[in-house]
Amino acid sequence: MKPNVLILCTGNSCRSHMAEGILRAAAGDLVEVHSAGSKPAGYVHPKAIQVMKEIGIDISAHTSKHMTEFLNRDITTVITVCGNADQACPIYPGQVNRYHWGFEDPAHAQGSDEEILAEFRRVRDQIEMVFNAYATGLREARKLAPAS
Repeated sequence: MKPNVLILCTGNSCRSHMAEGILRAAAGDLVEVHSAGSKPAGYVHPKAIQVMKEIGIDISAHTSKHMTEFLNRDITTVITVCGNADQACPIYPGQVNRYHWGFEDPAHAQGSDEEILAEFRRVRDQIEMVFNAYATGLREARKLAPAS
């Protein structure tokens, strides 16, 4: 059984879904990836779906979920991607690791449609860099782990 990674944000509408999609694409064979929010928005932001599609990752079927939905699951790693979720995050049964990698919320971007899309792309690219590095670390750790 693969370890469960839970990515938390406040609204679970942009950053956590982008991170979930990227980590699933990069290391879905090693970990089960989920995302949730402390105050879920109830939807996945259309611009997050759009910019993820640009890099070949489809998050259009994702749904906004509350973090308490995962309290009865064996969550090995919790990763918060915004400060509010880090402060509101409970301890999950079985949790071994906890990381906080904060990213700006592109949903708060203002300007023209193209300027807002540029902010979604900028944040997506930052998330992609961090979560691909994390996936590489998971792969390296697996190579170094003693055979069971």
